[in-house]
Amino acid sequence: MMVVSRSSVVVPWPTSLSTTRLVLRPVETADVPAVSRLWTDPEVRQYMGGPVAAAEVTHRMRGFEHVPGNFVVVSRTNGTVLGLVTVIPDSDGGSRAEVSYRFLPEHWGHGYAREAVGAVVTWALREISPPPSTVVAVTQEANDRSRHLLESIGMTLIDSFVEFDAPQVMYSVDRTALRA
Repeated sequence: MMVVSRSSVVVPWPTSLSTTRLVLRPVETADVPAVSRLWTDPEVRQYMGGPVAAAEVTHRMRGFEHVPGNFVVVSRTNGTVLGLVTVIPDSDGGSRAEVSYRFLPEHWGHGYAREAVGAVVTWALREISPPPSTVVAVTQEANDRSRHLLESIGMTLIDSFVEFDAPQVMYSVDRTALRA
């Protein structure tokens, strides 16, 4: 099935991606507790404005399942939910896609986020039609772990700005610079 976004960008969905250790697939009902935790865990939300209130989490979870571009990341070995990677295929009206991600703290430091984000960026550059010219990601300037992850998958710093009362940085990659 193909899904057309608001700006005539075609996104193949539902789709699943596989890496050596991970499966990335659409969010399902059984994933809701782990995904909800990604919005309420203080460590996860340290550079994202802090934990989200319970009422807001309930609101966000309505209609969150099976939404094109929301990939839940699960372990191939035991099916444990590790995190979430989201791609917005037309974040600026069509010429670029934006990727964001969050992982549960107990799964940090194992390379899962790098593996998952790299797979989604590659998918976005190859499968979204028309292909975005670039994929971007924004993180707080102070978030060294996230910045290192983005650099490790071949993204380069292209902008810095202040948003949400904190210095932010934007990274970008295009098809020609994408690392395998």
